[in-house]
Amino acid sequence: MPQNILTERLDAGPVICAEGFLFELERRGYLTAGEFVPEVALEHPEALRTLHVDFQRAGSDIVEAFTYNGHREKMRVIGKEDLLEPLNRSALRIAREVADAVPGNLMAGNISNSNIWDPADPARQSEVRGMFEEMVGWAVEEGADLIIGETFYYAGEALAALEVAKASGLPVVLTLAPMAFQEMADGAGIVETAQRLEQGGADVVGLNCFRGPETLMPWLRQIREAVSCHVGALPIPYRTTQEEPTFFNLSDVAATVPSPHGRTFPTALDPLLANRYEIRAFAEEAYALGVNYLGVCCGAAPIHIREVAEAVGRTPEASRFSENMANHFMYGSNERLPEHVVGLGGRA
Repeated sequence: MPQNILTERLDAGPVICAEGFLFELERRGYLTAGEFVPEVALEHPEALRTLHVDFQRAGSDIVEAFTYNGHREKMRVIGKEDLLEPLNRSALRIAREVADAVPGNLMAGNISNSNIWDPADPARQSEVRGMFEEMVGWAVEEGADLIIGETFYYAGEALAALEVAKASGLPVVLTLAPMAFQEMADGAGIVETAQRLEQGGADVVGLNCFRGPETLMPWLRQIREAVSCHVGALPIPYRTTQEEPTFFNLSDVAATVPSPHGRTFPTALDPLLANRYEIRAFAEEAYALGVNYLGVCCGAAPIHIREVAEAVGRTPEASRFSENMANHFMYGSNERLPEHVVGLGGRA
C-alpha cells in the first residue's frame, strides 16, 4: 500500500473516522469511567470488534485501534503495566481484522495525550516520547496504514507525537484539543500550533474532542484558512457554548440528581447531547469549508457517524435504517394509518 494512501483518498473526497470509543464502551458496560483504560481489548475483544463494525457500517472509512489511554503511564496508574503490550497488540489486531473485511478501509494506530507532559521537565518529555515510540512501533508491526495522534492540549506534546509518528514512514493525522482558555496549555496559539504541525510534515491537522460543534467551528475556520494541508474535524456531540466551551465545564441546571463528583463530565452529560441533525449540520458546514477528514469524538454513537456520512453524500450500510417517518403511527402519511390516530399527534 503506497505511503500516500491517506492524502490520495482525501484529495479525491471525504474520509470519515469514528472516534469516541471510551464513552461508548463505558455506556455499554465494558469500561470504567474515570480510569478510562481500554482493557476491553483483552477482556471482551468481541465487544470491541462489534463496536468497530457498528461504526464501520455507519460509514467510518478508518478503523482506529482502541489504544487511547493504553500507554505505559496509564497502565501504571491502574497497576497493570504488564498488560501494556498485549493490550496494544490485541487492539491493533482487532482493528486490522475489521478494516480488512471492507475493501478500502484503513487501519490506524493511535497515540494520544499522555497527561504527564511537562513543558518544564525534559525528563518527563523523554518519557512521553518513549511511550509514543513503543506504541507506534507496535502499530507498524501489526500492519497499520496510518498513525493518528489525537487530543493534544500541549503544543509541545503534539509536536513530539508528530515527530515520533512521522519516523514510522506512515501517513500521520495530528489533531489538537484546546481547553477553555482558548490557547494550548503551554501558551502556544492554537492556529500557530496547527501551522507548526503542517510544517513538521503532518498529512492532516485539525481539532478533535473537548469541544462541541458550536465552539469547535470558529477555530476550525481559522485553521482551514491558515494551513494548506488537509484539515480534520471531530467534535464531541455535546452542546458546548461560548460560556461553557468544553465538556469539562458544561452545566446541567435541570438535573434533579447531580453527579457525586460535582461535574457533568464525564458521567452526567447525557441530557446535553446534540441531536443527530446538529451533527449533520456541522459536518455539512465543515465539508463546505474544504474539511475532508471528518468524524465525531467522545459521546459519538454510530448514528452520529451515519449523519456525517450522509452529510457528505454517502449511503453507508446503516442508511438502510435511516428514519422513515412516513410510516410512523402518529406522524406518518401512509394511507393505511387511521386518521383518528394520526390526529392525536396534535395533542399528544
